[in-house]
Amino acid sequence: MWWPGPRADDDRVTDLITGLQLSPLEILALLGALALVAARWLPPAARPPVTIAAGSLLVLSALVLGATGLRWQLLPVLAGGALALPFALSPLVRRRAGRRPARRARWWVALPGSLACVVLTATGPAAAWAFPVPVFPGPTGRFAVGTRVVQWTDQDRPETATPDPGDRRTVVVQLWYPAQRSAPGAPRAQYLGRTEREARTVADALASYSGLPGFLIDGVPRARTHAVPDAPVARDGGRFPVVLFSPGLGGVRTQNTAWAEELASHGYVVAALDHPYDSAAVVLADGRTITTEVASTGDDDEDDRRAAETARIRAADLGFVLTRLERLDRGEGDGALTGRLDTGRAAVTGHSLGGAAALRAARQDARFAAVIDLDGYPRDPERLPIHQPALALTQALGPGTDERYLPRLTEVLDLGTATNYRLTVPGAAHLTFMDGPLYLPPVPSLVGSLGRTEGPRIVAGATLAFLDATLRQPPGDPAGALAAYGELTVHRPGSGP
Repeated sequence: MWWPGPRADDDRVTDLITGLQLSPLEILALLGALALVAARWLPPAARPPVTIAAGSLLVLSALVLGATGLRWQLLPVLAGGALALPFALSPLVRRRAGRRPARRARWWVALPGSLACVVLTATGPAAAWAFPVPVFPGPTGRFAVGTRVVQWTDQDRPETATPDPGDRRTVVVQLWYPAQRSAPGAPRAQYLGRTEREARTVADALASYSGLPGFLIDGVPRARTHAVPDAPVARDGGRFPVVLFSPGLGGVRTQNTAWAEELASHGYVVAALDHPYDSAAVVLADGRTITTEVASTGDDDEDDRRAAETARIRAADLGFVLTRLERLDRGEGDGALTGRLDTGRAAVTGHSLGGAAALRAARQDARFAAVIDLDGYPRDPERLPIHQPALALTQALGPGTDERYLPRLTEVLDLGTATNYRLTVPGAAHLTFMDGPLYLPPVPSLVGSLGRTEGPRIVAGATLAFLDATLRQPPGDPAGALAAYGELTVHRPGSGP
């Protein structure tokens, strides 16, 4: 995966070296800063050439990075180099002026300053490691991946978040699908948005919604994924099963991109929704940005009521999108996917509140053949059975977990008329079930203890195992396939109290 600066996509000087989470230019700047600190400790004859080379390297790298896009993580590196520069240059200036070199300070006097410069400089790579430009794991399926974004309006549903009686519910949907192989240099899709401007708008909104300073995740909108925008659909593979996805509360359609690309590479079409006035930011086709209106009231009962209402609206969104996909398959659209969408084999999925919406959508709409809840608390106030096979992926439940979660989830799974499954993923946290581990600090309480890519790999693997067993022909054994990914509990019809 490569990471371009804000300029052209072919600007290779900023390719990310993934092990270090730094670009070649950033590494050169780091080496220049460290060499300036080291120059103080070199023999007198070696100091001038090292100082000149290191200073030139640092300045030139900083100038180029300033022109192509300077990340905040490099500021400590530049500061450390700037502090060391006067002490490294002083002997050269005195020599040029014909003055006698000043007596070099005792080592124990100079050591604290040099160590301070080294620590300051090292803060840059540490910050780049903690808040990296996300590097997406390569999809493992046989298909390349294409993506496109569509916007659909439901003329039969009013938009309840606005006072305008003529406003109708609009959703933005991103599709990932099996595609033909593109040329090696084909531009890859921007993460978080169709353009870098949209990606930065969404990143800023996500940071604001999470209470984070926006600069901390300024590398996220720089990322590129593996999908190629508007790539031709794969010639082989027949008609592809469809997987709809609803993000978490305040989440956005792209929050599970690694997961969606993996599914698409194995022959599924994934349709992920932005829910206006709920998602952190939704950029419409006309350029308008709709930000979330979701906020906690401080009253648990009222917040639960609002969450249930939001899940209801999202469930309706999911049913509407399935209808539009059916029409797209019939040729009512741009025609690229005509005859390639097997909407008779459709699964509905979601993360967190999106998982609650998926469960409700499955109960209300028999067109969905399977449902997956990624660590979502069920929000349907009606205790009615779901008739499709369901998979609930959860983190390990502990003292900090809502004590209502497991009993409520178990009740939903026990009520089902099909065999249902709960898979507990050891080492997972709530954000393990999205792209968060790829770009957030690897703090176990935040993103789990599975590392940058292992969590997304397990979640995608378990999802594929379940979908292949329930949507493909002949049907497989979900229990046998899922057991490899965590601690499995099987809920058979009639097994509940």
